[in-house]
Amino acid sequence: MRSSIRYLAPAIVLAFTMGLAACLSGSGTSASTPAVVDATEVHARDLQFEPQAIQVKPGTTVTWSFEDGAVAHDVRGDGFSSPVKKTGTFTYRFDQAGTFQFRCTLHGNMTGRVVVAG
Repeated sequence: MRSSIRYLAPAIVLAFTMGLAACLSGSGTSASTPAVVDATEVHARDLQFEPQAIQVKPGTTVTWSFEDGAVAHDVRGDGFSSPVKKTGTFTYRFDQAGTFQFRCTLHGNMTGRVVVAG
């Protein structure tokens, strides 16, 4: 009986460790590198951009919607900038391929990116 426990204990520890590692790794994406989705609209609400990363084709106009109640936001990126707004929208047309980071200058945790490809 003791020899069975001696061999079983390391196997249980190994299985637990592998299960924990799988849970912590999730789907392979992290908060710092959100998954890119095909979309043309980004929502500013709950103090974040949803989705955080989108992919569009060159010539596509992206719309940011300000939907965070009394909380004001803006959108700033390389070559584009919205006014500070509580409601309404801001649009920008992406003509060149590349990856364009954007952020809300009022809330440092609000960041995102537009990937223009295709």
